[in-house]
This record gives sequence, C-alpha cells and structure tokens, in this order.
Amino acid sequence: MSGQPASPSGGSDGLSARGDAARLAAHAGTGLPARRLIAERAYLELRDRIVTLRLAPGTAIIEDRLMSELEIGRTPLREAIKRLALENLVEVRPRRGTYVTEVNVADIVHITEVRAELEGHAAQLAAMRMEDEGRAEAEALLAQLEELDPRDSEALMKVDERIHRLAWEAAGNPYLLDTLERYFALSLRIWHLVLDRVPGLWTAVHDQRDMIQALLTRDGPRARELMKEHILAFQREIVVAFTR
Repeated sequence: MSGQPASPSGGSDGLSARGDAARLAAHAGTGLPARRLIAERAYLELRDRIVTLRLAPGTAIIEDRLMSELEIGRTPLREAIKRLALENLVEVRPRRGTYVTEVNVADIVHITEVRAELEGHAAQLAAMRMEDEGRAEAEALLAQLEELDPRDSEALMKVDERIHRLAWEAAGNPYLLDTLERYFALSLRIWHLVLDRVPGLWTAVHDQRDMIQALLTRDGPRARELMKEHILAFQREIVVAFTR
C-alpha cells in the first residue's frame, strides 16, 4: 500500500544539512577524483529529494532533467542512481525506466526490525564511549527538548535526528554510523508520508530525554533499552497512521 505525502517538504535541515555536509567535507579531504565528489553530491541531493517527497513514491527518474537541475553529467548521475537502487530508494523497471520506490506497511516493519537492534547497540556503545564534545551536545539537546513546540512537526523531526546522530557518532564505529544513516533515511521518508497523522510525535521525541540521560550517566544497558523501545513504539504509531 502506498501513501500520499502529507505536506511535501522543500528540504531537510537534518539529514541533508548536517550529515551530508560532513560527508562531503570528509570526502573532499581525501583526494578523491572530482568525478567521485560530483557523484557523491548527486547522490546526497537525490536522496534528500526522495526522503522529503520532492520526488514522491512512484515518480519517474528523468535523467536529462536531473542533469540540468544538478548541473552534472550522465555518468555521475547514474552512479548516484545505482547507489540509491542498492538502498531501495529507486528501482529499475525493465523497458520502462527508473522510478522512486513505493512504500508499504511491510517496509515499515522490516526497517524497524533492523533499526531497533542496531540503534540500541549504538546507544549502548555511545554510553561507554561518549567524549566531552558529545556530552556537550547531549546537554544542549536536553535543553532544546524542553523548548520544543508540540505543533512544530518539522522541528521535532530535526531534533529527533540530532539525538539519533548523537548516539551514532558517539558510538565511534564508522561502519555502524553509515549503516544507520541509510536506514534512517528510509524511515524518514515514511515519516514524511504520515506526518500529519501521527499525534504522538511530540511525546515520542520528548521522551528521548531519558535516553540522553542514560548516555550522560554511562548506563549502556538502559540507553540500549530506551532507544530500542523508542523506535518500536514510534513504529506502532506510524503503522496505524499509514493504514488510516
């Protein structure tokens, strides 16, 4: 069952602005060929468009149009599309073209099964490994949680991502971070589809303060349990919203 976008966003200040900027900066400093950097930029831009529903489920990927909009050649664009296909964000239909993948209830359950375990593991590692910079970010997030407007869905989602990213980065495992970032993008697209039908968004995000406190007190098992339950509880709400 495919969903309809609640309110297509013009962009995301979370996954795209912070995580993507960091990734581009890291790649820029590695001496990678310019073509690789262009392909990386194309991948990040297309992923953001898909996640925020500017490229909605079922939309055809028109290469010539995207080449013009992104000011890139066909080769880096196709490299980006191949990556998106591996992440199940686009699919190639023989003799028909390439399309943004649809979303169904089974996707929500399958993605959550993976995320709940890996995010819980990341939170436990973060509690043990968090350094001063991460602790300062955690304290800042606790303060911000108390100031959030329950009606501002976009702000709630951005803060939620910052909390997740805090745990990913503090865990100190680049492979785990890269994996969780990909699965988070899949989840974020689903959230955009049902955003106006999830009444418990503020509660789900605000309750993350307990997980942050567990990180700060280095209580790994509790951080793991709270992060896992956060993801599973939110999945239950999304499944209900998605089937309305």
